[in-house]
Amino acid sequence: MSEQAPVSNWNVPNALTTLRILMVPFFGYALLHDGGESQGWRWVAYVLFAVAMVTDKIDGDLARKHGLITNFGKIADPIADKAITGMAFIGLSVIGALWWWVTIVVLIREWSVTFARLSVAKQVVIPAKQSGKVKTMAQALALGGFVAPFKDLTGGWDAFGDVVWWASAILMGVAVVLTITSGLEFARDVLRHQRAGAIR
Repeated sequence: MSEQAPVSNWNVPNALTTLRILMVPFFGYALLHDGGESQGWRWVAYVLFAVAMVTDKIDGDLARKHGLITNFGKIADPIADKAITGMAFIGLSVIGALWWWVTIVVLIREWSVTFARLSVAKQVVIPAKQSGKVKTMAQALALGGFVAPFKDLTGGWDAFGDVVWWASAILMGVAVVLTITSGLEFARDVLRHQRAGAIR
C-alpha cells in the first residue's frame, strides 16, 4: 500500500491563519488610534477582532473536516490566536480599558502553555481540555466587549452599553480564573507524561 501524500501547506485553513497574523498590526492600530478615544476606530478594531475570532473557528473546522492539518498549521494557528488576543490585552491595558495585572497574568500563562505545547508536540500531543475551550470562548467574548466602545454609547444606547460592559467584565473574571486553572491542568498533564516517559 502506497503512503498517503503529505498535505500541502497551500490550503484554505492555512490561508485564513496567515490572514489572522497579518491582521494583528491593523487591529492594533485601530485599537490604539487616538489613544483609544476614537469610537469610530474602536468599532473598526472590534470588526477586525470579530473577523479574526470567526476565522479561527472556521479554519480549525475546515482543517479537521477535510484532513488539511499540516505542520505549518499546527504551529501558526496557536501563534495567530495568541498574537491577536495578546494585542487585544496589551492594547486595552495601554488605553486604560483593562487592568495591567490581568493582561500580565493571562499572557504569561498563554504564551508559556503555547511554547510548552509546541516544544513537546513531536513527542506527545496534549489535547485541549474543556476548561481550556471555555476559557478561550470567555476571553474572546470579554475582549470583544472591551474593544468595542460599548461603555461610551449615548443617545438612548447607554443602558445597553453598560449591560454589555458589565457582562464583559464578568466574563473576563471567569476567563482569568479559567486561564489559571486550565494552565495548572496543562502543567499537571505535562508532568504526568514526563513520569510515563513520553516526554524527555
